[in-house]
Amino acid sequence: MSSIAVVGAGIIGTTIAYALQRRGFAVTLVDRDAPGKGASYGNMASIAVTEFMPASRPGVWAQMPKWLLDPEGPVRIRPAYMPKLVPWFLRFLAASRPSKLRELEAAGAALCGRVHEDLDALLRETGLTSMLSTEGCLSLYADEAEFRADREHIDILERFGFRHDILGGNAIRDLEPALTTTIAKAVRFPDNRSIADPYKLVTALAAQFQALGGVIQTGDVVGFDEGEGSVSALRLADGRRLAAYRVVLAAGAFTGRLSKLLGEPIPLETERGYHTQIMAPGISMRHSIIWPARAFMVTPTAGGIRVGGTVEMAGLDASPDYRRARILVKRAKEALPNLKAEQTSEWMGHRPALPDTVPVIGPSARLRNVLYATGHGHLGLTYAATTGRLIADLVTGAKPAIDLKPYRVDRF
Repeated sequence: MSSIAVVGAGIIGTTIAYALQRRGFAVTLVDRDAPGKGASYGNMASIAVTEFMPASRPGVWAQMPKWLLDPEGPVRIRPAYMPKLVPWFLRFLAASRPSKLRELEAAGAALCGRVHEDLDALLRETGLTSMLSTEGCLSLYADEAEFRADREHIDILERFGFRHDILGGNAIRDLEPALTTTIAKAVRFPDNRSIADPYKLVTALAAQFQALGGVIQTGDVVGFDEGEGSVSALRLADGRRLAAYRVVLAAGAFTGRLSKLLGEPIPLETERGYHTQIMAPGISMRHSIIWPARAFMVTPTAGGIRVGGTVEMAGLDASPDYRRARILVKRAKEALPNLKAEQTSEWMGHRPALPDTVPVIGPSARLRNVLYATGHGHLGLTYAATTGRLIADLVTGAKPAIDLKPYRVDRF
């Protein structure tokens, strides 16, 4: 039986599938792996509504040479992959023009401004409200110089009205006693809350999707049956064909390969991120923390403490370099001196990165029954409920809650 096919069973695709099934459509969710086993398995569990700023802003450019020259820096490009990155970096450069940055900031802020309304509704109707923490995030600064270096970020948040509080030393450690006394200043983001276990969130949504009649198929999409301006079926690597009267491509960093098959290439790269999950950390934490100058994050999640961050540009097929994860743990111990790295596991995943940091959400410019939901970068978990609502609105013909022009697929 023909249905809506949603390709990609991470947090974005699973939320879209649930939202469509909830509105009465027959939906098939397709992925090469089980729901939540990709980037959603190991993300930093953060609902990061204050982190929508374009990566191409001046403050990032100023630090990029230092980062790239530092073997333990937060950004690494594998030399063999550099030639393939040139077109993407040219678009990244184009996204750094002041007028363009203002457009991109507004597009990110429009999505983040909706996040808690949409997420709260999703968690309520699925009975998953306990998944969302009541605490926010602390951004740490060793001294005034570090704070000034991040002032651009704070200024943008003030312009768009996102809540934050600036705290001094004693007030910081009243909130998180495990933090080092060398932290001079912090900014608290009360709305940057975290998820108790992002993988379990995906699997719980997938279970509810199935309970509503949704179908989950495991298979690697390698092609499409296309004709007369639309797609009629997905072709899987094992020879199966899945009929579909509408297709939503939400396969994260792998969506670029699929869109290229449809004659609609997207400049989608993978920012490979690493984490270490510590199940016996020797400390307790209420808030997540981020230290911008050290470029790492620590979140209490999945029954322990997760240390993550970093950007590695090396494509979809290169093997992981877990030294990146170990560098992050070393950085985390600077903030949390009593942190013990015991009972640990390491992970690498593929964030879907577009050069302008704004996701693609909306219809194909070429095929009348194809929609895209990809390129969410570091904010896949953050944007998931809102993206699910927006795609469901488009499919039903309802007016989306925000103007989707900034997120169109043919903007590049």
